[in-house]
Amino acid sequence: MRFVPKFLLSAMSPDHFPDASRTFDAPEVAFLGRSNVGKSSLINTLLGSKEAKVSSTPGRTRAINFFALHDGTEAKFNARPSLIFADLPGYGYAKISKSISAEWPTFIEPYLAEREQLALCICLVIHALQAMQRPHLVVGTKSDRLGGNQLTKSIAALKQAHGVDRVLPVSSKSVGGVKALWPEILNVIQD
Repeated sequence: MRFVPKFLLSAMSPDHFPDASRTFDAPEVAFLGRSNVGKSSLINTLLGSKEAKVSSTPGRTRAINFFALHDGTEAKFNARPSLIFADLPGYGYAKISKSISAEWPTFIEPYLAEREQLALCICLVIHALQAMQRPHLVVGTKSDRLGGNQLTKSIAALKQAHGVDRVLPVSSKSVGGVKALWPEILNVIQD
């Protein structure tokens, strides 16, 4: 399936989240994890575009950035998107002020805990999502940096650390694992 992405908006408050009536209640897929882990790069790789801003400096994403994915070859302004991707700010180390990062829980936590449209979280940290009972998939990004046995050991360690049976290794650089990730994302679209 081919999607045409379109940037919708950036939200730093629950009041700024996309209005369900405007997006026709499309399912949302959130990408979350530590700062500089490759969330925006993964979104760009999945979309085959450069919609999400990428930086080598941790902490550049400071709002939840929403992207509408439309079927076909062009995004029609009033057409219902099939999906919405949400690029969340990273947590952990970031070169930003504590006053800025202190604001993040006021909009990130309500998004993850209360957003009805949130259908899947693509994440590298899952303890909070498990507690909230959100559907999630653990994705090991930057897998191209590890070779055979090292990758196997890392995946095993992630499974054990997060208490999951499955971790999907993905690389935005080599595009490895992207084909396996798409069916997981498309499963949230309900006919």
